[in-house]
Amino acid sequence: MSLTPVRAEDTRRTETPNAAMTTLASPTLRRTDGLSLWRVAMAAGQRGPRHVFDSEQIWTVLEGAIVIGTRQGTFSLRAGDTVALPAGIERQLAAEQDTVAIVAGDGAASVFVPGEDAPRGTPPGSRDHYGAAP
Repeated sequence: MSLTPVRAEDTRRTETPNAAMTTLASPTLRRTDGLSLWRVAMAAGQRGPRHVFDSEQIWTVLEGAIVIGTRQGTFSLRAGDTVALPAGIERQLAAEQDTVAIVAGDGAASVFVPGEDAPRGTPPGSRDHYGAAP
């Protein structure tokens, strides 16, 4: 691994109907050996699909508030709150307000959506995944 900063123009923005994720550091950006760091922005009312990651993630809410629903219960995170979500736990995130969070996890993680035949994996190296504008 080289000791090279990731410049703003080197980040990768991935947009879905539910959120905009900006990859700030990851193996695919060739700046880490295995960790990834993302900025996630969700507008109030946006809700992601129920999904399961095969590795742990840490979420810190910087602005706004989100609700995380799991089979173990539902809880809210507000600005300044952090949660470690274990691998294998089914979850669904919904923005109560416009929300910005920082998420850390395994750069080779795969995400599974119940009912889909194959894992979604990590986003490809393009800057416009899912057909969104960079």
